[in-house]
Amino acid sequence: MEQFVQLLGEDSPILDSIKKRGYAVPSEIQEKSIPEILKGKDVIAGASTGSGKTLAFAVGLIQNAKKDFGIQGLVLTPTRELAEQITKELMHFTGEKDLDIASVYGGVSINPQMKRLQTAEIVVATPGRMLDHLSRNSVDLSRVNTLVLDEADRMLDMGFIDDVDEIVSQCPRNRQTLLFSATISADVFHIAQKYMRNPVEISAEPHVDPEKLKQIYYDVEDNMKYSLLLHLLKHEDAKKVIVFCNTRQNVDFLQNNLERSGVDTFPIHGGYSQEKRNKIIEAFHFQKTGVLIATDVAARGLDIKDISHVYNYDTPPSKKEYIHRIGRTARAGNEGIVVNIIGNRDHENFQIVMMGGEIKIDREETPEIERVYIQWTGERRQGRFSGNQRGSHQRGGFSGRGHRERSSFRGGSSHPRSRGGSGYRGRENSRYGSSSRDSSGYSNRDSRRDSGRNRGFRSRNKRF
Repeated sequence: MEQFVQLLGEDSPILDSIKKRGYAVPSEIQEKSIPEILKGKDVIAGASTGSGKTLAFAVGLIQNAKKDFGIQGLVLTPTRELAEQITKELMHFTGEKDLDIASVYGGVSINPQMKRLQTAEIVVATPGRMLDHLSRNSVDLSRVNTLVLDEADRMLDMGFIDDVDEIVSQCPRNRQTLLFSATISADVFHIAQKYMRNPVEISAEPHVDPEKLKQIYYDVEDNMKYSLLLHLLKHEDAKKVIVFCNTRQNVDFLQNNLERSGVDTFPIHGGYSQEKRNKIIEAFHFQKTGVLIATDVAARGLDIKDISHVYNYDTPPSKKEYIHRIGRTARAGNEGIVVNIIGNRDHENFQIVMMGGEIKIDREETPEIERVYIQWTGERRQGRFSGNQRGSHQRGGFSGRGHRERSSFRGGSSHPRSRGGSGYRGRENSRYGSSSRDSSGYSNRDSRRDSGRNRGFRSRNKRF
């Protein structure tokens, strides 16, 4: 704690909050960036998720804000989950200043947000929803003195650059700008030149300890990917696990079939409503064991602790996304394992990940496993959060009886005859609710075809 006193000063309004949270020693990014932030300088910081960057920029936001003086701090971040997470963190740090922190993102009603913006001193927002408020004149950014661009590289990847341009143009020129990004690319530097004044450049070492991270891969036929995943989940000494997929369809495919094999799953992707996504993440946080099945929406920003294993059921299309995924484990001195299940369709992406030799992934011999049948009934299931839980659902991690299952879906996600390799074709069902359009404009067409009835739905057997 003494180091935080020296870093922040004895009169810092957030010292009590830091003490209550049990922080003893500043992280590298905090130690390097906070002195520059307190001097009022613009800062470019290379920092990954879990490095402690939220506390770093919270210092500037809270120091520069006054109660009942309008919106003075603005944080732009790429995803809804990250906006919610940052908001909660900032609320912990406001301390005696008692600042009003508002989160603004899509997927929920805009009217309550409009009311919150009238009294907020600091706003955490996704670019799309902030633009909505600007178009409605429901937000005033003329008093912003501290602008934070968090996960700047991710915002670029998601195509938010024009939205960010429009939002920043509504902020005063005479402000402090703090840019945090996992990777500092040429595009990120271009943003810095456009929005910042003589920025100080800071970088921190990756938070993942490579000596504590074991990376392996299995090379299998497409029709054995699911069987191998199920085998590993039931036989590995795992606690909390994240299984990454490239598509929403594969997330739903795995969730349905793993649950029927007794694996406790928590699916999350951009097709779920924001309310459902929040409940899923909150539930997963409080579980000692379980499997979070996710698209890359969960790879960045979410502070999910104690992840022992990361499984790549689908190989990501870039080395950068691979690094973001594996960054969920081997954190804070803990050991972690990354398991890549490589089918025929994954070879091209896997070569991209391995290109250059910086990433070392060892090949493992595929164990003897039973090929299991896939069951897909097409029925709409109500979930644990709707109060209509099915009695057959098992809790308690990966325990459960493996069994052969009948298939009732068309074109399974890894079957050689599936079309395009992007997942099943047919009705989607999720115990967390139907899919909806996400902030990026994509929607899941399968969910609109689901009427909750089995009429006319044909099934056939496939083995995976």
